[in-house]
Amino acid sequence: MATPTKTLKPDLGSLRIGDAQRKSSKTGKRLALIIIGVLLLAGIAAAAFAFRSQKLIVEVAVAAKPEVGGRQALLNASGYVTPRRRATLAAKITGRVTGVFFDEGTHVREGQLLATLDDSDAKRTLESAQADRESAQAAIADYEVQVKNAERQLHRAQELQNAGVQTQEALDNAHTAVDSLRAKIALAKQQVLTSEARMHEAQQGVANHVIHAPFAGIVVSKDAQVGEMVSPVSAGGGFTRTGIATVVDMNSLEIEVDVNEAYIARVTPDQPVTAVLDAYPDWQIPGKVRTVIPTADRQKATVKVRITFLKLDPRILPDMGVKVTFLGTEPEKRSGAVTSAALVPQDAVREDHGKKIVYLVKDDRAERRAVSVGGTRGSDVEIVAGLSAGDTVIVKGPKDLKDGQAIEIKK
Repeated sequence: MATPTKTLKPDLGSLRIGDAQRKSSKTGKRLALIIIGVLLLAGIAAAAFAFRSQKLIVEVAVAAKPEVGGRQALLNASGYVTPRRRATLAAKITGRVTGVFFDEGTHVREGQLLATLDDSDAKRTLESAQADRESAQAAIADYEVQVKNAERQLHRAQELQNAGVQTQEALDNAHTAVDSLRAKIALAKQQVLTSEARMHEAQQGVANHVIHAPFAGIVVSKDAQVGEMVSPVSAGGGFTRTGIATVVDMNSLEIEVDVNEAYIARVTPDQPVTAVLDAYPDWQIPGKVRTVIPTADRQKATVKVRITFLKLDPRILPDMGVKVTFLGTEPEKRSGAVTSAALVPQDAVREDHGKKIVYLVKDDRAERRAVSVGGTRGSDVEIVAGLSAGDTVIVKGPKDLKDGQAIEIKK
């Protein structure tokens, strides 16, 4: 007999969470949140400490004491050192280089031999022209001997004609022979002139295979080597050189800058300027405006100005970057004006919420300092208040530099 099956009923009461368990769960969650919060605060504090302790590489400058009574800076511009006399030397003909007698940095004098090309073909042409001239001169000598003999025969024919023993035809033939030889002599002389002209042309062709310095200067570029082909025109993507050397007259160095056309009225001929080479930022070079090029660049809205150095120096080299300050013709008058306390590079001044600030170096840390700014003097700016001459300021550093942050000065 089968046993009757017992029907199971769901016991939902077993899933109920008791009050003790509910209170324990809430307490654990709160404890976990507190621990996470403490860890986050500790992480933030550690990050802040590491951020403040991390040393950032910066470049610094020392605030300078402004000169009293100096000329007022009217305008700043940048440009390059350029020579008025620069020549890229090339051959007048296409040929193979057989000799190079210079190197970069070589001082050359006017007319000095710099390079030679293969002139074997040109010399053969010259020898042919000389041979033609000698042949024509030899023909003249032969015709002169013949014309002397023809003149004697003409004289005898004339006497025989007068004596009545020779016909008129024989006398005419004698005259013709003399005239023909004289014409041949004239033709041969013309051939000599033609041969001499060809010879001079061939001599010029030989001379075209020699390259000389057009003026005294320094070789700044060596563009061809022995064995290479050179040509006065481009060879269309081949291996033919179009130049041999570049010579610069170092006595003709000057500065070329682009001035915004809105300020070109501030520039006048012979106006004094101060130039600072990018390679020597602490060296101020006096100069004056030589000329203002009477045309403007439509794309850049600038006008070119050329400036002459008052005194050249071997440290000044072509294509060096330079910053120029155009000065007033009269000393700057500061009566009744606020006297500036220091001069610093313009890159040292920053703007923070509409205020001008600088960062000083104090105990290997950046110190924020609010300043009052005056006018500009070339690449420097006047600090009226907030700094003193001799203070060390940060010129180049991260944009997000903070007060009190550890720094390291770039060596």
